[in-house]
Amino acid sequence: MELGVCYYPEHWPAEWWVEDARRMRELGIRWVRIAEFAWSLMEPEPGRYDWAWLDKAIDTLHRSGLKIVLCTPTATPPKWLVDADPTILAVDEQGRSRGFGSRRHYDFSSPAYRRHATRITRAIAERYGEHPGVAAWQTDNEYGCHLTVLSYSENARRAFRPWLARRYGTIDALNRAWGNVFWSMVYRSFDEVDLPMGAVTETNPSHRLDFRRFASDEVAAFNREQVSILRLHSPGRPVAHNFMGFFTEFDHRTLSRDLDIAAWDSYPLGFTQNFFLTPDEKQKWARSGHPDIPSFHHDLYRGMCRDGRWWVMEQQPGPVNWAQWNPAPHDGMVRLWTWQAFAHGAEVVSYFRWRQAPFAQEQMHAGLNRPDRSLDQGGIEAGMVGDELQQLAASAALAGPLKLRPSVALVFDYDAVWMSQIQPQGADYNPVELAFRVYSALRSRGLDVDIVGPDAPLDGYRLIVMPTQPHVAPKLAAALQSSHAQLVFGPRCGSKTETLTIPANLAPGPLAALAGVRVRRVSSLPPGCRETVTMPGADPGNAQITRWFEDLDLAGAEVEGATSDGRPAIARNGRARYVAGWLDNAGWRAVLTRAARDAGLQPHVLPDGIRVSRAGDVAFTFNFSDQTVAWQPSPDAHPLVGGASLPPRGVAIWKVAPST
Repeated sequence: MELGVCYYPEHWPAEWWVEDARRMRELGIRWVRIAEFAWSLMEPEPGRYDWAWLDKAIDTLHRSGLKIVLCTPTATPPKWLVDADPTILAVDEQGRSRGFGSRRHYDFSSPAYRRHATRITRAIAERYGEHPGVAAWQTDNEYGCHLTVLSYSENARRAFRPWLARRYGTIDALNRAWGNVFWSMVYRSFDEVDLPMGAVTETNPSHRLDFRRFASDEVAAFNREQVSILRLHSPGRPVAHNFMGFFTEFDHRTLSRDLDIAAWDSYPLGFTQNFFLTPDEKQKWARSGHPDIPSFHHDLYRGMCRDGRWWVMEQQPGPVNWAQWNPAPHDGMVRLWTWQAFAHGAEVVSYFRWRQAPFAQEQMHAGLNRPDRSLDQGGIEAGMVGDELQQLAASAALAGPLKLRPSVALVFDYDAVWMSQIQPQGADYNPVELAFRVYSALRSRGLDVDIVGPDAPLDGYRLIVMPTQPHVAPKLAAALQSSHAQLVFGPRCGSKTETLTIPANLAPGPLAALAGVRVRRVSSLPPGCRETVTMPGADPGNAQITRWFEDLDLAGAEVEGATSDGRPAIARNGRARYVAGWLDNAGWRAVLTRAARDAGLQPHVLPDGIRVSRAGDVAFTFNFSDQTVAWQPSPDAHPLVGGASLPPRGVAIWKVAPST
């Protein structure tokens, strides 16, 4: 468990670099990420490289004992390249080219840009691949940020057609799969298929789904080209990419097959303000961040790479500049977020950034230091964590990174998200929010969670939760059938085929026998419309369904929760439960608490704002609230950091009896 920081030597006088490196070491920082936006300095003119400044920066950091994450600079193609070949630019759905002047303006499907990207990657890898200071690599930066995965360019159109030909084999097969007999959309050849844009009204949903899949594959292929170069010229160094929060525009699992480390950029306050939380939640968690936003992503990205390796590449250190509102975190939150990441298995937590920039687009984004080089609150708290890590290492009380072995699995699938987004049927049906709400309900009951893909092995889990999975592939259906776990299925599970059509036996399709229900009609509920659900024996006894409701025919299942007019809302068939609507938070907590107890787990009703995590013989307690809270994981727990009385924003680390 180590600390890192994102550093931009090109932003500062070279005479500051030695002092910066010394102060990083004093704070306990061991890793430094550099150069992800520096292409125009590496190659100021076509074919003319200037490595002198980067040589000096890498040597300076290395001599100070810091390990360097060196990045490929392909997120920001320079102006001379754009001017020389404007076809490298991405194109939006209205047919407009993305212009120069910020970042991420390239088209993943541009053959010309792919050649330039591999060329600059090869140049930097050949020069620094064996440098002793370069200990890891990052490809590009935040693939797809600013909604740049989908490009409606001529390059994309040319690449999409052979992708379809490989997928379907014949144009007749494509026409059948997409249902092109509808609205006279039949094609005679793949060369007639255009991109799903510019039509009078909605384009074919199956067409749009395949375009999303194609675009995702283009991102993975772009990344794979860079990884292969880095592995060739810098053997033995791990390769990472930094993903984002609540971002589902491409399949991160497919891309991660080529990585050693899945990293992500954690900005709890920005995500709290910008995403789907209610106004009350945004106000309540404005300066601490919703407790489950960081951990949802920690658990998601922990499951990406083969060995479970993951980092936080960018950790929020103070106010950011890009959210709708940008409050400063409460004192103590930077320390808490750091320990929360380690509690979920992070190897490295790296702060963004070392020093706040006094210029350009991110000048309002805090760093560990202010622009005048004085230490900011985030830097003070990073130093606190550095001291705590050193003390725990010296006492051999805590060895990391920690390996979690949760008994609960939550299935999260990018393809499922795209299906629900393409045909939401209700303006507020958000599949990512639904997954998060279910995850949050589990965490509020003290349950550790693995977030897994639909192809993941499910053996060993005692509770498997599938919030939304419109298409259930045969492999997943078989894995669920053969598992011995308690199962909870959310609404719309099994409601579509692979090509986004209705299954012949209706929803829940392949899950019908397991769930013991059949969906005969669905309704999206406008704001203000709701169904009250009574769940005898649950606390509370009533829950609310909004946004979405399904009328069920029971085929062996029994009713565990019903609407006020007697329609089944929660049905149980042996070890499987089916939830037929968008339950509120209290409803999900009640359903999942029952399922967890049936699975032999011990869910706890945690105090408001308290979250707990456990890995082997180490337990963590975090207090996101404004109140001092008493909590101890077990009577015989021994405190390593903090204690049973947790102050606001407090952290406690415990030695406990090993979990069985």
